[in-house]
Amino acid sequence: MAESKLNPHLSTPLYEQLASALRSGILDGSYAAGSPLPSEHTLCEQFGVSRVTVRKALSLLMEEQLLERRPGKGTFVRMAPLRRDLKSVNSFNETCLSLGRAPMTLLLRKGMRPASAETARRLQVPEGADVVEIERLRICDGFAVMIETNRFPAAYAWLLEEDLETSLYGILRTRGIEPGQAVHDISLCYGTEAETSLLGVKEGSALLQLDEVIYDGQGAPLHTSRQLIRGDRFTFRI
Repeated sequence: MAESKLNPHLSTPLYEQLASALRSGILDGSYAAGSPLPSEHTLCEQFGVSRVTVRKALSLLMEEQLLERRPGKGTFVRMAPLRRDLKSVNSFNETCLSLGRAPMTLLLRKGMRPASAETARRLQVPEGADVVEIERLRICDGFAVMIETNRFPAAYAWLLEEDLETSLYGILRTRGIEPGQAVHDISLCYGTEAETSLLGVKEGSALLQLDEVIYDGQGAPLHTSRQLIRGDRFTFRI
């Protein structure tokens, strides 16, 4: 971003002029999402203003959720949250790619386990029957976004032999299996030490919890999904 001295003769306060200049740089990509902002000293020199003015401008942009302060590291440009339309069934990878973002998946756990009463009801299988469980950490542009646990009927045990750090729906589609519709329940929960550590937030932080049952094209339950989500990095449109 080119240097830009502010105009002290305008009626607009200097801190608002500075906030406007920085906001423009964030929105046009001059300051990339996830990158550190120049130090307060550098901004003072670049824009010819006092540290008080810089701090007021940064506070304004933090209120707008364009910036975030990381203790001991500085001020960073916030990653714009992903937005998913719940009216359609889209994978995390599809959501990221449609917005020009870079998805990544880390497999945490996979295997067979007995279906709980809730899982059995949702998948329409007997309680205690074996189901496929796949737990993964979903990442966008290098930032952890959600922990996702998917459970499938035992007929999908072949999934355990696939590369589960790619798109599950991509794998299913290679076998002609297409997700149809979904039923969603959204609630608030509080992360455990392990969960918050994976997501990079403080223990006990509030997380969005999305519970879904996804049905195939014939209306049969395909899988359940429980997603523990950083609400500052993922939003929903209903």
